[in-house]
Amino acid sequence: MGQRSGPAGQRGHHLMPPTTKVILVTGASSGFGRLTAQTLARAGHVVVAGIRATHGRNAAAVDELGQLAAAEKLSLSAVELDVQSQPSADAAIAEIVERHDRLDVVVHNAGHMVLGPAEAFTPEQVTAVHDINVVGTQRVNRAALPILRGQGSGLLVWVGSSSSRGGHPPFLAPYFAAKAAMDALAESYAAELIRFGICTTIVVPGAFTSGTNHFVHAGHPDDETTAAAYDAHYGEIRALIDKRLPELVPPDADVQSVADEIARVVDLPTIAGPSGPTSIRAGTAARSSPPSPTGSGPSSTTGWASRAYWPRTPRSENRYQQGEAPCRSPTSRFPPTL
Repeated sequence: MGQRSGPAGQRGHHLMPPTTKVILVTGASSGFGRLTAQTLARAGHVVVAGIRATHGRNAAAVDELGQLAAAEKLSLSAVELDVQSQPSADAAIAEIVERHDRLDVVVHNAGHMVLGPAEAFTPEQVTAVHDINVVGTQRVNRAALPILRGQGSGLLVWVGSSSSRGGHPPFLAPYFAAKAAMDALAESYAAELIRFGICTTIVVPGAFTSGTNHFVHAGHPDDETTAAAYDAHYGEIRALIDKRLPELVPPDADVQSVADEIARVVDLPTIAGPSGPTSIRAGTAARSSPPSPTGSGPSSTTGWASRAYWPRTPRSENRYQQGEAPCRSPTSRFPPTL
């Protein structure tokens, strides 16, 4: 089932090459998560794919990961992880540390999209979207951060949404609200964790409409009567939204570029901080947001978390601040505009 650790010799951090990291990727049964797990493993890291229902509906995905790991001799395995359950998150992190003696990177990728008029979603549905996209990261952090703090090093990678920097197509409101909340949580965490040697990167993909299951598995409003009331004025827009959104995506955009960027960020060197041999990996970044689908131009602000935006923005730069060293290299180049 692919739930064992990788090849002998990579179990236990004391046997790993110094550049090898133990990495958890949440929501790794498909899409960005699966591609990221595979890409990081192929880059030589020890990767654990966090997947829920590993013995149920996602058993086939776990088997496929196991077959890939065996065929390519990768240190790639799965662990049962439901981000909506604190006991599940606790057990997953404990199992990873049991297998590999440590944890270096957490990629917060698990998420769920919904489509429909905002009014038609019940409060319980909106709460559930936030529970997966926002509170789920909190559960994983509460399980993982004691390990990272104890090690005095680590990296949190948050897979965000370009909507958090402006541009909100209609009928995606609960999802966009949740991703904005996750973005704010990530930035606050970044400032609170830097002195423990823990870095933060927020990766912000554009609206990829193929290569992921976001739209295929999207939820819809429970209040069908209210949703139907919007058809007279917005029926055509609602019917075409899943066709119009792909038109905003460059024809050569590839979801693999997201996984490649996460792998690049993970492999960036750490710069020693002012406190001596134990580096303080703190940093800031100029945040340049992509043009929104509504035509508003890009904006730039400064925050604690380094960011990667694409396919529309080719570059971001880390900047020194408050006498502390950046988490990664001073200049971070991101994929060229697609």
